[in-house]
Amino acid sequence: MTFRIDSSFLPVDLGGGASLVLRDLDTVDEMLALTERNLGRLRKWEHWAHAEQTREALAAYTTWLVSQYSLGYAVPAAIRLDDQLVGVVTARTDSYSLVTELGFWIDGAFEGRGLVGRASAALVHRLQNAGAPRIEIKTSVQNDRSRRVAERLGFVHEGTLRSALQVGDTRHDLAVYGWVPLTDQ
Repeated sequence: MTFRIDSSFLPVDLGGGASLVLRDLDTVDEMLALTERNLGRLRKWEHWAHAEQTREALAAYTTWLVSQYSLGYAVPAAIRLDDQLVGVVTARTDSYSLVTELGFWIDGAFEGRGLVGRASAALVHRLQNAGAPRIEIKTSVQNDRSRRVAERLGFVHEGTLRSALQVGDTRHDLAVYGWVPLTDQ
């Protein structure tokens, strides 16, 4: 099976003034400000949020993501509402297994508006159309919002890995959700 991400994945009009756009070096300052505003919330669920947030580190990570996008192994997307960056949806594909992992988060002021769901659904749809053999969403068992997004997208809860997610100084059980294409088997 051939599966490859290409430049047709972005941008995506999500309607209502929202869009999914490429997260590139032009978004670094805005992304840093968004991240800093949300660190209190993000530190509850994301290990990376416990590190010092610097422009240099974010620019290096963004450069790496964009390079992976150009190689066909990532979709580093930002959610824009009107002209404001409000969240992130990123897909990263393991080049060996071709399993794609989807991750997302949104500014606390924009939670509950369906933006993460719409953006994730649009990206999942593009991944499916490109022939993705498997897409996963992994989140803390305690992260009800992320679990609901996975379930609304039609992902199946395939299991829980005990103490598999490091978040700061604690470990969480990890819920694994998966999507695979329907086959004639």
